[in-house]
Amino acid sequence: MGDATSLGGMKDNTMRLDHVVLWVTDPAAAADFYEKAVGLEPLRLAEYVNGKAAFPSVRVNEHTIIDLSPRASAERMKVLPGSADSAGHPVNHICLSLPSDTFDALRARLTEHGVPMSEIGHDSYGARGKAPRSFYFKDPDGNVIEARHYA
Repeated sequence: MGDATSLGGMKDNTMRLDHVVLWVTDPAAAADFYEKAVGLEPLRLAEYVNGKAAFPSVRVNEHTIIDLSPRASAERMKVLPGSADSAGHPVNHICLSLPSDTFDALRARLTEHGVPMSEIGHDSYGARGKAPRSFYFKDPDGNVIEARHYA
């Protein structure tokens, strides 16, 4: 692969991140947190609560969702040998990129919900270059989320 250190050097790629799966203790409570404190739209929550879906999700954007998978279902994971052992497997963090005004609104909403957050960092590197501001917070299951905005 060539050096694509700047945004201008990237190839036009049709591949997108479809979803991230987070292991959670209580998927309905996790969906409530992501809706109320983070501002993401819950998906399949009623179906999950009624036993018609294995887990709910929350929508990040038109291309990407976060699945909220119950840790209790880990032992039934037969997709790939050893998958069950991935429940609780350490992931450092996931990052949500937002417009500047939405970034500020998220920080205010998290404050309203009493969610502890890091100080605002500056110029951290990511998929679109350096982000002027970013911060971290945890969901109720201890998953670390970074929020950032680009210029």
